[in-house]
Amino acid sequence: MRPNHTRTRLLTSAALVALLALPAAGCQTTGVAETTGAIGQPRSDTEWRREADTWKERYTKNPTDPEAAYRYAAALRATGQRTQTVAVLEQATIHNAKNTLLLGAYGRALADTGAFSQALEVLSRAHTPDQPDWRILSAQGAVLDQMGRHEDARRYYSSALKIIPNEPSVLSNLGLSYALSKNLPKAEEVLRQASEQKGAEQRVRQNLALVIGLQGRYQEAEAIVRGDLSPEEASTNVAYLRQMIEQERGRKNRKDAPSALKEAARS
Repeated sequence: MRPNHTRTRLLTSAALVALLALPAAGCQTTGVAETTGAIGQPRSDTEWRREADTWKERYTKNPTDPEAAYRYAAALRATGQRTQTVAVLEQATIHNAKNTLLLGAYGRALADTGAFSQALEVLSRAHTPDQPDWRILSAQGAVLDQMGRHEDARRYYSSALKIIPNEPSVLSNLGLSYALSKNLPKAEEVLRQASEQKGAEQRVRQNLALVIGLQGRYQEAEAIVRGDLSPEEASTNVAYLRQMIEQERGRKNRKDAPSALKEAARS
């Protein structure tokens, strides 16, 4: 099960979560204001819904407006409206076929719905070999991990890290990749490295907590979860952490059971 939107976004892959964290890649993104996911962006579910209402009005008046489509889609995605997010971005990219910012968002949205092959195709058009975007490389890796192509995914993470060494969001994805291929000690090593980087977000430490918990070190995992949160939030997220651990362990007996680690990688 997935947590509701009032919970802290626990155990997530930055590559597939941060729709607004993808800045413009070169001149092709003209028409969309550059965003960085920093101060001033909505935080709560209520704020995101208000954002959706605001941008819906502008989008409705002109669906070809790239900024309106981008920001409206971001708000829809943040409130869990995945199918509608895809629909908005699909239309936007038809009218703005070379807008790499929209293509990046569209590729992520497709991955959210499980359309992984299509997501890879779209993401491949969101940057070029001569001007690679490390964020897109990381997103491509995350999609490949969802498809079970872990070695291929790590090649993309490696390419991203050559552009921006020690970037915590990429290292976090790499750590999850090792976890998905059941190399938990290596996953922990990489996630610890990620969590120690300047600017590492809370989700990186939460992913580390999941991997530690899966190795049976529950108290250590819970301490990491509690470190970032208020007592009330911590109790909610510790309970969810335990649920995720039990879900992942239950897959040993049921091959068709959902993977907690894959949920982490696509939330």
